[in-house]
Amino acid sequence: MTQIDPPQATSRQPVLFVGHGSPMNAIEDNAWRRQWQDLGRQLRSRPAKPRLILCISAHWLTNGWALTAMDVPRTIHDFGGFPQALFDQRYPAPGAPALARSISEQVRQPGIQEPLWLDDGEWGLDHGAWSVLKPMFPEADIPVIQLSMDYRRPPAEHLAVGRQLAALRDQGVLIVGSGNVVHNLRTMRRDAADHQAYEWAIEFDRVTAGHLAAGRTDALADFQQMGAVAQMAHPTWEHYLPLLYAAGAVGDDETPTFFNEGFQGASISMRSAIWG
Repeated sequence: MTQIDPPQATSRQPVLFVGHGSPMNAIEDNAWRRQWQDLGRQLRSRPAKPRLILCISAHWLTNGWALTAMDVPRTIHDFGGFPQALFDQRYPAPGAPALARSISEQVRQPGIQEPLWLDDGEWGLDHGAWSVLKPMFPEADIPVIQLSMDYRRPPAEHLAVGRQLAALRDQGVLIVGSGNVVHNLRTMRRDAADHQAYEWAIEFDRVTAGHLAAGRTDALADFQQMGAVAQMAHPTWEHYLPLLYAAGAVGDDETPTFFNEGFQGASISMRSAIWG
């Protein structure tokens, strides 16, 4: 089995879960984006910056699990109704086809135990990826690979894939999950302040933060046990699933540091976390 690079003691990378919220956060001067910028400066100042970024975005759903494997991933504007300035955004980070092939050999799809599939042209970097990576790494000089999610599969299998990703951290890979701890667009209130949210949103965010702080990863995968609260927090759960990949890639001795705690529109949690 090949590896991306011989592991080095200084190359172990952190794990991030980023609440990305509105696509406008990519270009607006707000507290969320400023925190992404500050975090990026910290990561770039480490003795060993990432050799590769592996991003799991809420916005790429496939049958089975796939990796982008093109030389130059295109910038995907997978939204509508926003200003032209947002559609003008580009994130020209290179891809890494050889590294994608290496990762596909190291990670197996749950159930069928096949390597991850390789996508050499159809996808690229959707806004779940570039909207947070561009503020953090504006030079776009670190290769980026996206990992898709098979939405048909149960949450426990997404967590299982995340656990397989843990070994990549020692090969210089920064793992970034991009979604939201709470995500309900149907109930958004655009006039709400960042500290305002529905009671069910606050409850789901609080319980999830408790699981993360205590390292209860299996409980994270059982989020639907919260019943009506979980249903309100995630009418569909594609924005929750990236959290399972990030939490799965974390060691038992690692605890998260939370940042960007707050809400957009009363029903989107911006809570983010970094481990390691």
